[in-house]
Amino acid sequence: MKGIKKSLTEEYLYLDFSHQIEGCMFPLHTSVTLFLLSYCDCKIFKVCLVPTEKGADISLKNVVPQDVEVQIISRQELPPIVQNCCLPAVVEKPDNFCRAGLAVVLRHIIQKSYEADPSKKEILELLGFKKTCLKACAEVSQWTRLCELTIPLAIENFLRESSDQHPTIPAEILQLERKLSEPVRVHNDDKLRRQKLKQQKAAGVGPSLAKEKTKSKVPREETSEELDSSSESLELKVAFSKLTVQEEPATTNREPSHIRKAKASDLPPLEHVFAEGLYFTLADIVLLPCIHHFLEKGIEVMFSPHPCPTWTLDWNSLPAAVSPKEGKMSSDRALRKQQQLNNLVYVVTNQAKPGDRIVDFCSGGGHVGIVLAHMLPSCQVTLIENKELSLIRAKKRSDELGLSNIWFIQANMEYFTGMFNIGVALHACGVATDMVIEHCIKTRASFVTCPCCYGFIQNTSKFNFPKSEQFKKTLSYKEHMILCRFADQTAVQLPPQRRLVGKQCMCLVDLDRARAAEERGYSVQVISMEPESCSPKNNMIVGVPI
Repeated sequence: MKGIKKSLTEEYLYLDFSHQIEGCMFPLHTSVTLFLLSYCDCKIFKVCLVPTEKGADISLKNVVPQDVEVQIISRQELPPIVQNCCLPAVVEKPDNFCRAGLAVVLRHIIQKSYEADPSKKEILELLGFKKTCLKACAEVSQWTRLCELTIPLAIENFLRESSDQHPTIPAEILQLERKLSEPVRVHNDDKLRRQKLKQQKAAGVGPSLAKEKTKSKVPREETSEELDSSSESLELKVAFSKLTVQEEPATTNREPSHIRKAKASDLPPLEHVFAEGLYFTLADIVLLPCIHHFLEKGIEVMFSPHPCPTWTLDWNSLPAAVSPKEGKMSSDRALRKQQQLNNLVYVVTNQAKPGDRIVDFCSGGGHVGIVLAHMLPSCQVTLIENKELSLIRAKKRSDELGLSNIWFIQANMEYFTGMFNIGVALHACGVATDMVIEHCIKTRASFVTCPCCYGFIQNTSKFNFPKSEQFKKTLSYKEHMILCRFADQTAVQLPPQRRLVGKQCMCLVDLDRARAAEERGYSVQVISMEPESCSPKNNMIVGVPI
């Protein structure tokens, strides 16, 4: 290939190896080094893993990049010069020049990768401005020490803790958070901040308003168009232009005087896009695998298996008034509503016993309650809804069916004080889902809820978020609100990747709800309704008192 130099000195890369967990090789220095090799698509090093103890599991499947050849050697087989050093280490043949330590080795891999193929300018950009990223030794640079030693060791210790406990966030992670909250320090800082001020002026947002937005505790609902436009911030533009190494066209247009003469104290701050500021550097390569494994260990996005994904009511054999098709909706929407009801009805009918009282909270036009009353004639079903017209429509359908085991209450749910065995809610908006769960817990009733409108979740006189002790140790209220906002990004017209992120955020929000109920004596599952296409909001939280 043009530009590739072939006369490179043969070099050996030696890495410690103790064990692996779920795709992560330990120590983390080894994981980070292999990650960089894969990122740089670097094949010029012969990699040797050195087990730290006899009998270590040396299965390398799904851990080492497929195109990297690796051999296992004992510590006694190391070249004498390497035996005097801490790994990782790189040795040039004939074994008389050794480079040791994580930062030194990683910087050397980048430089050799660029030498092998000078067309890969983006690799050299990892070394940052003036090529000094992680160049200063850990003894004099707090940042190098944090990346090279403090964070990897803290994460290793964190991952060793028992999974049965809910470990606290390591102080070192909080130190990194504080570091990332500091103002960005970059070359041409003043120029970039003036560009940001110019953008804000053009958008009609002054510095004071920008600061006010930054301080906002609860992010408002944003449309997908607004989110797309917000992603075009100056910081991201600069970051992406740096990543793609594109030269900005020269411009002779001078900035307006009110921008050029603005005081430095009035300029808006730059925000971190990557660890060191606006540019993706070697520091991100080091921290990404570490923080990734920390977050995976912290709170996992987990769904319980669906108890019977193919079960369905025989809608064709049911009276017409039972079906949501009788309501004012399109045939496509009616089909999705039937699919949603299949999920809720299956769970409720498998829990209900003769004589049970079932409450359909936020019942709307009675789609859930009417089906349950028809399918469970030995149970009593109560519909609670504060919209009169919706409840009147539900009663009309019930009268057509001649149901004698159904009641209707127009009221806010806190005015319902009766005893019941099972509480149900399909797409109760925002904190209404939490109110339903709370009502059920106080009555020691089971609950089957399908949440909706996560972006409307916020602290109220009755609830504070996050709700569970586990999430409180991990997320602040503001971070939880951001999670809720992105949980609403599941609309079918959005890109698949964004919908996937939205689904993961939905699960985390509902996992917090589940954990909070578990802390109060419930067995709780978060289940994805089948088929998932039945609704963008397709989570189902099922709780049973222990």
